[in-house]
Amino acid sequence: QVQLLESGGGSVQSGGSLRLSCAAAGSTYYTYVLDLAWFRQAPGKERQGIAAIDRSGNIIYADAVKARFTISRDNAKNTLYLQMSSLTPEDTAMYYCAADARVRSLTDLLQPYYDFWGQGTQVTVSS
Repeated sequence: QVQLLESGGGSVQSGGSLRLSCAAAGSTYYTYVLDLAWFRQAPGKERQGIAAIDRSGNIIYADAVKARFTISRDNAKNTLYLQMSSLTPEDTAMYYCAADARVRSLTDLLQPYYDFWGQGTQVTVSS
Protein backbone atom coordinates (compact mmCIF):
# COMPACT_ATOMS: atom_id res chain seq x y z
CA GLN A 1 0.00 0.00 0.00
CA VAL A 2 0.99 3.59 -0.64
CA GLN A 3 -0.52 6.52 1.20
CA LEU A 4 -0.43 9.82 -0.65
CA LEU A 5 -0.90 13.18 1.05
CA GLU A 6 -1.22 16.35 -0.98
CA SER A 7 -0.48 19.82 0.35
CA GLY A 8 0.08 23.32 -0.95
CA GLY A 9 -3.35 24.16 -2.26
CA GLY A 10 -5.05 27.43 -1.52
CA SER A 11 -6.55 30.56 -2.98
CA VAL A 12 -4.65 32.75 -5.38
CA GLN A 13 -5.44 35.54 -7.80
CA SER A 14 -5.31 35.08 -11.53
CA GLY A 15 -1.73 35.15 -12.76
CA GLY A 16 -0.40 33.82 -9.49
CA SER A 17 1.54 30.69 -8.65
CA LEU A 18 1.25 27.75 -6.31
CA ARG A 19 3.37 24.70 -5.60
CA LEU A 20 1.68 21.47 -4.73
CA SER A 21 3.42 18.62 -2.96
CA CYS A 22 2.46 14.99 -2.62
CA ALA A 23 4.22 12.97 0.04
CA ALA A 24 4.17 9.21 -0.32
CA ALA A 25 4.35 6.82 2.59
CA GLY A 26 3.99 3.11 2.99
CA SER A 27 6.04 0.02 3.36
CA THR A 28 5.21 -1.68 0.06
CA TYR A 29 6.63 0.71 -2.51
CA TYR A 30 9.16 3.44 -2.79
CA THR A 31 8.38 6.20 -5.26
CA TYR A 32 11.29 5.32 -7.55
CA VAL A 33 9.37 2.24 -8.68
CA LEU A 34 6.16 4.15 -9.27
CA ASP A 35 4.71 6.23 -12.04
CA LEU A 36 3.28 9.42 -10.56
CA ALA A 37 0.73 11.91 -11.79
CA TRP A 38 -1.39 14.90 -10.96
CA PHE A 39 -5.08 15.01 -11.74
CA ARG A 40 -7.68 17.67 -11.14
CA GLN A 41 -11.43 17.69 -10.92
CA ALA A 42 -13.63 20.75 -11.13
CA PRO A 43 -17.25 20.66 -9.89
CA GLY A 44 -19.45 18.86 -12.38
CA LYS A 45 -16.52 17.74 -14.52
CA GLU A 46 -14.60 14.51 -14.93
CA ARG A 47 -11.25 13.97 -13.32
CA GLN A 48 -8.58 15.15 -15.74
CA GLY A 49 -4.97 14.05 -15.94
CA ILE A 50 -2.77 17.12 -16.22
CA ALA A 51 0.80 15.96 -15.67
CA ALA A 52 2.62 12.69 -15.18
CA ILE A 53 6.17 11.55 -14.63
CA ASP A 54 7.18 7.94 -15.01
CA ARG A 55 9.75 6.04 -12.97
CA SER A 56 12.41 6.91 -15.54
CA GLY A 57 11.70 10.63 -15.31
CA ASN A 58 9.85 10.98 -18.59
CA ILE A 59 7.15 13.64 -18.44
CA ILE A 60 3.87 14.32 -20.18
CA TYR A 61 1.49 17.26 -19.80
CA ALA A 62 -2.05 17.91 -20.84
CA ASP A 63 -2.35 20.71 -23.37
CA ALA A 64 -4.32 22.79 -20.87
CA VAL A 65 -1.32 23.17 -18.55
CA LYS A 66 1.65 22.79 -20.88
CA ALA A 67 4.20 25.60 -20.49
CA ARG A 68 2.53 26.78 -17.25
CA PHE A 69 2.89 23.78 -14.93
CA THR A 70 5.98 21.78 -14.07
CA ILE A 71 5.92 18.31 -12.55
CA SER A 72 8.91 16.93 -10.71
CA ARG A 73 9.77 14.21 -8.27
CA ASP A 74 12.29 13.76 -5.49
CA ASN A 75 12.66 10.05 -4.93
CA ALA A 76 14.95 10.57 -1.94
CA LYS A 77 12.09 12.40 -0.22
CA ASN A 78 9.35 10.21 -1.72
CA THR A 79 7.66 13.38 -2.87
CA LEU A 80 5.98 14.56 -6.04
CA TYR A 81 5.63 18.25 -6.88
CA LEU A 82 3.57 20.40 -9.20
CA GLN A 83 4.73 23.97 -9.75
CA MET A 84 1.85 25.97 -11.18
CA SER A 85 2.22 29.42 -12.66
CA SER A 86 0.09 31.85 -14.69
CA LEU A 87 -2.96 30.44 -12.97
CA THR A 88 -6.39 31.31 -14.31
CA PRO A 89 -9.89 30.75 -12.88
CA GLU A 90 -10.17 27.76 -15.20
CA ASP A 91 -7.50 26.05 -13.08
CA THR A 92 -9.82 26.06 -10.07
CA ALA A 93 -10.32 22.45 -9.02
CA MET A 94 -9.48 19.79 -6.49
CA TYR A 95 -6.03 18.50 -7.29
CA TYR A 96 -5.09 14.88 -6.68
CA CYS A 97 -1.85 12.99 -6.90
CA ALA A 98 -1.80 9.39 -8.01
CA ALA A 99 0.69 6.55 -8.08
CA ASP A 100 0.89 3.19 -9.78
CA ALA A 101 3.45 0.40 -10.08
CA ARG A 102 2.25 -1.09 -13.36
CA VAL A 103 4.33 -0.43 -16.44
CA ARG A 104 2.43 1.63 -19.00
CA SER A 105 3.20 3.89 -21.92
CA LEU A 106 3.79 7.55 -21.20
CA THR A 107 0.66 8.62 -23.06
CA ASP A 108 -1.45 6.32 -20.89
CA LEU A 109 -0.29 8.00 -17.69
CA LEU A 110 -2.83 10.81 -18.06
CA GLN A 111 -5.66 8.30 -17.89
CA PRO A 112 -7.15 7.82 -14.40
CA TYR A 113 -6.14 4.18 -14.00
CA TYR A 114 -4.06 4.43 -10.86
CA ASP A 115 -4.06 2.14 -7.86
CA PHE A 116 -3.24 4.80 -5.30
CA TRP A 117 -4.79 8.23 -4.84
CA GLY A 118 -4.44 11.07 -2.40
CA GLN A 119 -7.36 12.86 -0.76
CA GLY A 120 -6.85 16.01 -2.80
CA THR A 121 -6.02 19.63 -2.17
CA GLN A 122 -8.22 22.50 -3.31
CA VAL A 123 -6.90 25.19 -5.63
CA THR A 124 -9.05 28.26 -6.15
CA VAL A 125 -8.07 30.99 -8.59
CA SER A 126 -9.99 34.25 -8.51
CA SER A 127 -10.14 36.75 -11.32
